[in-house]
Amino acid sequence: MRILITGICGFAGSTIARRLLESTADLTIAGLDNFCRAGSRLNLDPLQKLGIDIIEGDIRFPEDIARVGAVDWILDAAANPSVLAGVDGKSTSRDLVDHNLGGTINLLEHCREHGAGFTLLSTSRVYSIPMLCNLSLVEHNNAFAPAEDQEFPIGISASGVTETAPTSYPISLYGATKLASETIALEYGATFGFPVFINRCGVLAGAGQFGRADQGIFSYWLHAWHSQRPLRYIGFDGLGHQVRDCLHPDDLVPVLKAQMIDQSHDVPRVVNFGGGTGNSMSLRQLSEWCSDRFGAQPVEADPQPRRFDVPWVVMDSSLAKESWNWRPQTKLEAILEEIAEHAEKHPDWLDVTGG
Repeated sequence: MRILITGICGFAGSTIARRLLESTADLTIAGLDNFCRAGSRLNLDPLQKLGIDIIEGDIRFPEDIARVGAVDWILDAAANPSVLAGVDGKSTSRDLVDHNLGGTINLLEHCREHGAGFTLLSTSRVYSIPMLCNLSLVEHNNAFAPAEDQEFPIGISASGVTETAPTSYPISLYGATKLASETIALEYGATFGFPVFINRCGVLAGAGQFGRADQGIFSYWLHAWHSQRPLRYIGFDGLGHQVRDCLHPDDLVPVLKAQMIDQSHDVPRVVNFGGGTGNSMSLRQLSEWCSDRFGAQPVEADPQPRRFDVPWVVMDSSLAKESWNWRPQTKLEAILEEIAEHAEKHPDWLDVTGG
């Protein structure tokens, strides 16, 4: 089998590529990356030494994708991952749409031409922001948690957000590009008869993740703490009680392999993959972990709300367990320790990869 991984020199793409090669016989991987992210070239040589054919190109340009040639499957791990993309002054709204949606359409055309299957790495940020912000929350152990006596919206419980939760706007321009990509991918698959899977992921984290908060708050926070950079609790009264769940990309590999092998039409096409409540943590709790691991330091409080932010997002992966017998394998403590050791080995990581 020959597969294409887009964004292969990013954190998720490179990690998944390595694990797939280690665990899969008779697999050939091609990669496409435009190297727009600071730090991505650090992964180029190690991946090429594994025999991966990496093409410098951009999914926004069909001619770049055509250079890859025929493949059996495409894993789309290329995206601008910031919820503030298009409004933060670093990228335009058109750039965001062209990359996250237009690029996905170009990949789907390649699937149509070559009869390839398609997996999109999507996001928890496709779920309605007002719905999440209007949850009744209580503070427990320096972290938000849903009040269990409330009337929950459809698709949400104290265990997290399921696939049936509302995706109504506003969800941010970033979330909209991912949701639109999901829809168009499913329609391409249904129209042209090739398998499509949408994997909505929680926050991915692990050693080697690039040093920007929008590419992974867990990794950024640990690296910034270790290098004694200024840190702030933004919004929600500046207390750091906002909660996210955490997933190591290694844990996606078994289900990605299963999707490429088992293309049955009797499994759900849109599924959440996240760390769940067991792998969730608030920023304040993360600071406590960092203080124990690296030593104490102050964190500034900035109560000013930030656009598109939400107080609590935890993915409920019950459908993944039911459909694929999947559950996260890497515990949160192990993920954090992996990042901490990486920070100690690479004290300049934020300078090298945070551009």
